[in-house]
Amino acid sequence: MPANYFRILLFTFIACIVSSSYSFSQRKIITGTVLDKQSDEPLPFASAKFLLSGKGVLTDSSGKFKLDIERLLPKDTLQISSVGYKIMNIPAIALADSSQLTCKLVVLPPANETVVKTKYNRSLWFWKRIMKYKPIHDRTYWNNYSYEIYNKLEVDLENINKKLGSNILLKPLNFVFDYIDSTSEDKPFLPAYLTETLSDYYYQKDPQKAREIIKATRTNGIENESLIKQLGGMYQNVNIYANYIPVFNREFISPFNTNAPNFYTFKLLDTQYLYNRRLVHLRITPKRKGDDVFEGDCWVHDTTFSIQKITLRPATEANINFLSGLTIIQEYRMINDTTWFLYKDKFVADISPIGKKSLALKGRKTTTYKNVQVNSEKTVDELNKSKLPEKVELATGHDNTSDSFWNSNRHEELNKNEKAIYKLLDTLERNKKYVTYRNTISFLTKGTRDFGNIRLGPWFYWVSGNPWEGTRTRFDIATNSGFHRNLNIRGYAAYGFSDTRLKGRAEVKYVFNHDLWSELSASYKKDLDNGQVYYDQFGTDNIFATLFRRPGIPFKFQLSEEKRIDFYQETNKSIAFGLSVSSKEYKALQNLPTKENFPSVNDQPFNSFETSLKLRYAYAERYLEDNFTRISLGSDKAIVQLQYTHAFKNVFNSNYDYNKVDFSVTDYVSAAPYGNVYYNLFGGKIFGEAPYNFLQILPGNELLYYNKYAFNLMNRFEFISDEYLGFNLEHKIGSGIFKYIPLTRKLKWRQFWSAKGVMGTLSDANQKLNFVGDYPYKSLNGNLYMELGTGVDNIFKFFRVDFVWRVLPSKATNQAVDHFGVFGSVRFTF
Repeated sequence: MPANYFRILLFTFIACIVSSSYSFSQRKIITGTVLDKQSDEPLPFASAKFLLSGKGVLTDSSGKFKLDIERLLPKDTLQISSVGYKIMNIPAIALADSSQLTCKLVVLPPANETVVKTKYNRSLWFWKRIMKYKPIHDRTYWNNYSYEIYNKLEVDLENINKKLGSNILLKPLNFVFDYIDSTSEDKPFLPAYLTETLSDYYYQKDPQKAREIIKATRTNGIENESLIKQLGGMYQNVNIYANYIPVFNREFISPFNTNAPNFYTFKLLDTQYLYNRRLVHLRITPKRKGDDVFEGDCWVHDTTFSIQKITLRPATEANINFLSGLTIIQEYRMINDTTWFLYKDKFVADISPIGKKSLALKGRKTTTYKNVQVNSEKTVDELNKSKLPEKVELATGHDNTSDSFWNSNRHEELNKNEKAIYKLLDTLERNKKYVTYRNTISFLTKGTRDFGNIRLGPWFYWVSGNPWEGTRTRFDIATNSGFHRNLNIRGYAAYGFSDTRLKGRAEVKYVFNHDLWSELSASYKKDLDNGQVYYDQFGTDNIFATLFRRPGIPFKFQLSEEKRIDFYQETNKSIAFGLSVSSKEYKALQNLPTKENFPSVNDQPFNSFETSLKLRYAYAERYLEDNFTRISLGSDKAIVQLQYTHAFKNVFNSNYDYNKVDFSVTDYVSAAPYGNVYYNLFGGKIFGEAPYNFLQILPGNELLYYNKYAFNLMNRFEFISDEYLGFNLEHKIGSGIFKYIPLTRKLKWRQFWSAKGVMGTLSDANQKLNFVGDYPYKSLNGNLYMELGTGVDNIFKFFRVDFVWRVLPSKATNQAVDHFGVFGSVRFTF
């Protein structure tokens, strides 16, 4: 038996040797694809070469190669290389049983290359030729253009650990982890989300006009139409020929910026032929550390000097948050004998909020363009169908398209991973535990929760407190679009356990048009006056304000009761107008002059009946709408607002007859490469007499949390005016001086400065009327109030610290004031 066993082992060993030798001696065809590891983008003209035999080829434009080997040498090595990437070596023995390869190359870290100065720099000369012909290759060169655009947005979860499946909370979702192995051939990831849109897009240069018709959508549960409109092609274009390229909310200097040689080094590498056209390979690297620039390469047609393909990645030490990898890829094709036009646009981002090895997101946005037309009368005809400068339309039935429609009309077939996403999402939507977890997370982050046709929250208003009310509770409820597409009813009830008063607000709103927004609303409110509250700033009526109040400042309370009717209408000329009628009554409660100090014919001196007309200009302003409330995403031009108000005496017990005029101009201006500037100019005048409640109470901040729109070292009710003019300026510089210090450059700190000022006066008549009793306010008497500030932003990626100095006026007011303060705030920004 042992002898037979030995013979079997010996035969098996000899068979293995013979089989292995046969594998190496026979003819072999090896095929493969070379990809960028981060973006999965094919690498054209990469080298695949055997080191001993010398046999090698270059990949084609799709990153594919084919090697026909007569005899594979056992000790040979297949080397895969591409400029700017780490070399991959594959032993021949690993190829004996495999003939299909997928090679993913990793980008090399930037090297400190020695720059040799010469009188003639051919690379720079070549860049200048690109710049010379840049105007005719930029798509804005054409009077008009149109195309069909296909947008695909995919989100995957990376660094998934299967041990999570043992967590008691995640055990009901264990089936999700089965999708990891079935979709991943490299780094484990879980496909999480996929949206697709198909649109017709039209653009005209002069007068500037754009229109997009979204013909079909697959959005996997996204029902918010204003959000769906952001997923098309109108707002997601990247123009590599522009001076600056947006990366999330930051602007990076383009390699084809007019001053690019001050920020980049260019190097000519090699030439290749594609479709009988000679292409030149140009490498792009940053000149300095810390600048918001790219590194990458491009292939340029040597006759027209047009970009054929470009790959850009943010420089290693660029100041951008949460990204462990990002790649922008664009490909251009000729649409006729002379014209190159964008064919494909790809944006791949690895978002790692808490570290590269922790749970992360990979987002892939792929956009392709077909049926391109330039300088076409049809494009003009389509644009003339809309009177707005920019409009995104959702075609009827856009969300009711079949699988067969997508199979026939999407520009490129879904891959295996993308098909798995639809299957997984469909399964999750039918899993009750998953839906519960998703809704809970949404409630904690957004603050609200929908139950059928009713919305509850925000939860952060539920409990707060102040000296007048003691512990305060508040409960908000509203209908949602499921109740009615155009009708919204909302309100809240609040109760203070010290003043034992029930307070609240109720509103009914009807929206006539969701595109050219048109609404009519009626509301009633009786509550403490918390001053003007901005959507992106802290108010005083929430749990957080209780924790962050500045010490030593007396509380000032008044009760406000208001009945109002509002009408608001947008027009197709970017102008909107609003009409309002309101009856307001105030009651001073603490540390403010009471009604006994003011003359009145009906014992209600703090009562006024007002009508207002508001005009607002905002060019092609974009909005996100959520439950009948709109949040502005900004405009390309300054937003101008003008308002006129008249108060009628003896109407609903009103005591005053006065007129108000006020205006504001607001804009964000790019100052790239030195960041951006926000400014607001405002002013107004009141003609006539009115108590302090109806005058201009200059906005102060009594919290330690920084308020962008208020004067942070001014107390509330510190200054009142009936004539005022002011400014608010903030310059976010970016890295600034911090990029020159290795530690702060690594921490990605950011620099900014701010200046706020206002001049105000109060007429003799209004001083006589209001400077009575124990009043806390005074007039600026025509003097300038001014605050200057600076600080550090992006501390641990989320926090900002402001150092603020109150430089004017130098004299103290009736209230104790600080002339220096430190304020904190939380920001989420890339």
